Amino acid sequence: MPGDWLEAAEELADQFLRVTKRFLPHIAHLCLISTFLEDGLRMWLQWTEQRDYINMSWGCGMFLATVFVLINMFGQLAGCILVLTRKFVPYACFGLFGIIFIQTIVYNILWEVKFLMRNLALGGGLLLLLAESRSEGKSMFAGVPTVGDNSPRQYMQLGGRVLLVLMFMTLLRFNMSAFAIFQDFFGLALILLVAVGFKTKLAALTLVLWLMIINVLQNSFWNVPSYRPLHDFLKYDFFQTMSVVGGLLLVVALGPGGVSMDEHKKKW
Repeated sequence: MPGDWLEAAEELADQFLRVTKRFLPHIAHLCLISTFLEDGLRMWLQWTEQRDYINMSWGCGMFLATVFVLINMFGQLAGCILVLTRKFVPYACFGLFGIIFIQTIVYNILWEVKFLMRNLALGGGLLLLLAESRSEGKSMFAGVPTVGDNSPRQYMQLGGRVLLVLMFMTLLRFNMSAFAIFQDFFGLALILLVAVGFKTKLAALTLVLWLMIINVLQNSFWNVPSYRPLHDFLKYDFFQTMSVVGGLLLVVALGPGGVSMDEHKKKW
């Protein structure tokens, strides 16, 4: 009986992919870059506040603080535009990787485990985007030799899936309420299935639905006045989660890749 339910769920997932295959990658891209888009616009709209914060935190002077804000703003907005238009996607991804690295250092995220894990998960989404660009013949690594089926693209997919696990780890709630225990075990089981590449599409789609529900319920920044610090914290969490949702949608669209249990099952 459980096997019948599982087969029915997989058939439903396959049907969903057949219906959405034309526009699912576009939705995935928009979700994935939403963190960068929101942060780039925030740099523009809160120019003075961001510049003064960097100057006060590092004592680097107005010139260097301004340069940092400019790099953040133009780097993120330009990268988002390139990803959405599918132009020079690998270059855009490396530019956004650079933004993640710079922000990790400047905002002292390196010592904040939760935020560091979320940044790494965001990097996992970018790895999946790189893998997709390679599948379309646009990779910067076109000349890299491959051995058997384990191409660089497939290792990018593996790395992206594993890094996405870190995002969910930050959502775990270690308390003894029945719902929290269910949420932790259910979500953890799904994300581990995605990481090892077993029943990947079904697990990723279920996790997308799960994360979107949690995101709307727990990070509803629109219900908090904009002058309260909680508004910005919730907005940050909301768009970070949306970016990971975008990464999971790319997993659905691309499949798990060669380094996965689903792929190895075909050889049995």
